[in-house]
Amino acid sequence: MSPDAALPPLDEILRTARVVALPLATRFRGIDVREALLFEGPEGWSEFSPFAEYDDAESAAWLSASIEDAWMPRPEPLRDTVGVNATVPAVPAAAVPGVLARFDGCRTAKVKVAEPGQRLADDIARVRAVRESMGPEGRVRIDANGGWNVDEAERALHALAEFDLEYAEQPCASVDELAELRGRVKYMDIPIAADESVRKADDPLAVARAGAADLLVIKVQPLGGVRRALAIVAEAGLPAIVSSALDTSVGLSMGVALAAALPRLDYDCGLGTASLFTADVAEPPLAPQEGMLAVGRVTPDESLLAEHAAPVERRQWWLDRVARCYDVLAVRDRG
Repeated sequence: MSPDAALPPLDEILRTARVVALPLATRFRGIDVREALLFEGPEGWSEFSPFAEYDDAESAAWLSASIEDAWMPRPEPLRDTVGVNATVPAVPAAAVPGVLARFDGCRTAKVKVAEPGQRLADDIARVRAVRESMGPEGRVRIDANGGWNVDEAERALHALAEFDLEYAEQPCASVDELAELRGRVKYMDIPIAADESVRKADDPLAVARAGAADLLVIKVQPLGGVRRALAIVAEAGLPAIVSSALDTSVGLSMGVALAAALPRLDYDCGLGTASLFTADVAEPPLAPQEGMLAVGRVTPDESLLAEHAAPVERRQWWLDRVARCYDVLAVRDRG
């Protein structure tokens, strides 16, 4: 939320709060069900959905973004639609065509690699299957979520270069590692994109200052809202790709609002992840149509909110979490 804006009363947030549990078609990021808390403000519905393992200090930025979206108008869009990529979890190669079939008309695919417990051979097979499904004109990018050290990343990129990668997202965990790797693989002409080094960093601009990335991957909730994300991109001076954190359609619409407001948008965005769910909170869900998402707010369907309501104990867990994160924001504002 904008530092100049006052926090609304906590009761106003909790009054409309709904907690949902949405099943995934394929296990992704170690989970089969995605939980999220939705609430309504004067501008419409918003979403608070930090992953369960995130502590309150980190999750407070997600709440700030959600409150901003519910209480403040979204920036004026510069485009009516946003192109999106398909997302391929760390599935066996044989499962790739089925995953891609869920993403209508997407001509870009992001492939998860460096999955714990898997080998480079698994990544090669998966990326090869994606390239074969997408054809020579399709765009293929990979995302390691910081899972490699520099030597492993260099070896992996050398092995995967034959598949004409659009870029490699967060191949290593630290900014220093990204900078070293970028120097090592420059001859391969594979751009390096930073995600965790932006959204989980105390200083999201450090990666740009260090010359450690060619692109930034940005997410609305972790960065504290659309306005702060736009400011980070402007100051970094690097091309940006807007991505999701496995959001419901409500949360995805926040990402679409950010992508629509960026002055420069050269890449398809990672906002097509509603296609990974077997259920959502909106009908129709904000899923790709001919590879595009429409810009605009999403209002959840009451019957779907009821059908996919989380168990009572999980609802209370989320309500308590909002209250704790709200206290973090209140202390910050007083400081």
